[in-house]
Amino acid sequence: MRGDGLAFSLPRWRVTRWLADPGHPVSSDIRVALTGELYGCWSVFAGGAVNTVAVAAALALRTPTAPFISWFVLEVVICLSRLVVMIIAYRRARAQLSTPTDIHILLAVAWSASVGFGVGITLGAGDWIAASLTCISSAAMVGGICFRNFSAPRLVGTMILFSIGPVIPGVALSHAPLLYAMYLQMPVYFLAMTGAAFRLNKMLVAVMHAKRESDEQARRDPLTGLNNRAGLIDALQSRLDSKRSGQGRFAVLYLDLDGFKPVNDTFGHAAGDGLLKIVGRTLQDVVSPADVIARIGGDEFVVVTSDPAIDHALALGERLIDVMTAPIALPGGVRVNIGMSIGIAAAPDHGSDPEALLFAADAALYEAKASGKSCWRLASAEANLAALRKVTGGDLTTRPVMTAA
Repeated sequence: MRGDGLAFSLPRWRVTRWLADPGHPVSSDIRVALTGELYGCWSVFAGGAVNTVAVAAALALRTPTAPFISWFVLEVVICLSRLVVMIIAYRRARAQLSTPTDIHILLAVAWSASVGFGVGITLGAGDWIAASLTCISSAAMVGGICFRNFSAPRLVGTMILFSIGPVIPGVALSHAPLLYAMYLQMPVYFLAMTGAAFRLNKMLVAVMHAKRESDEQARRDPLTGLNNRAGLIDALQSRLDSKRSGQGRFAVLYLDLDGFKPVNDTFGHAAGDGLLKIVGRTLQDVVSPADVIARIGGDEFVVVTSDPAIDHALALGERLIDVMTAPIALPGGVRVNIGMSIGIAAAPDHGSDPEALLFAADAALYEAKASGKSCWRLASAEANLAALRKVTGGDLTTRPVMTAA
């Protein structure tokens, strides 16, 4: 599986979509990952190109007739075209632009057809040294085709058919009865390698699904199902990267429940966990589906807004406080009254990295708590200074003062 983080475009043409389809249902993100696999690995591509061009060149020198010279020229043109398209695709993928996946797939099929053309003309020419060379080369390429492209097993089957299929008419033209055994060998070889590609594809998809679920679990809070701190940091970094691309601003709301500890102490940890689950569901009901919600520990939550307006964040803070001050019914029928204090920071005004934004919002939360709780405060230099005094125990002589104005 790719480890470079590059995303390549899905094929758009009907024929290339069919060729790239795995042949069984997969999610959209897995489909993108499978498409990316078609662009690796470079060593297999280089080995195949050097092998077929070298064989075609050798035979063009041995038998300088129109068919063999044409095959050599065809090999050079196709391999150079594939190289250029791959370079362009990698550059565009790094720039997060669309990539020429359709052309890449069709050139792969054209290359396999060129290999098959070489097999056919050598068998038909009756030159058994040349025929042995091309048949061995073609059979070797089948392994590379399967290994490099099994993320698209239909493409594998098509390429194998084009590369070894011409053996059948080539044997007929050779008039060599001993070679008739290939009428049995080639179909079996084709079915075995294509079937292997489909099996490898299913294994790859299963691994991708397992990795996705593992990554998802690593970023989820097991109690509420919301993002945990790792998921929050990823989401913040993604938003900040989008901001650098000119795609807008956002706000961070740092939430802390007022009165959670008495509920936990009075009714037990099970009741406290139930309350946290209710708060998580409430946040999901109140905020926009495009917003990011995280529980980062204890009774602390964070909301990352998708709306760029700071007025929206302030109004959302007011709404959350109103909702959380209403009585909440815990499992078992017990009703409790809590509240919520909120610190709000805006990107990039109060920080240009995730930790700076969270510090600024936490500092504003500390100010809200000090102001009587169940209120919100917007990040400021004064709020940051107050929070830093709390962290350092009032001694600021040995630590730099951080501000978020």
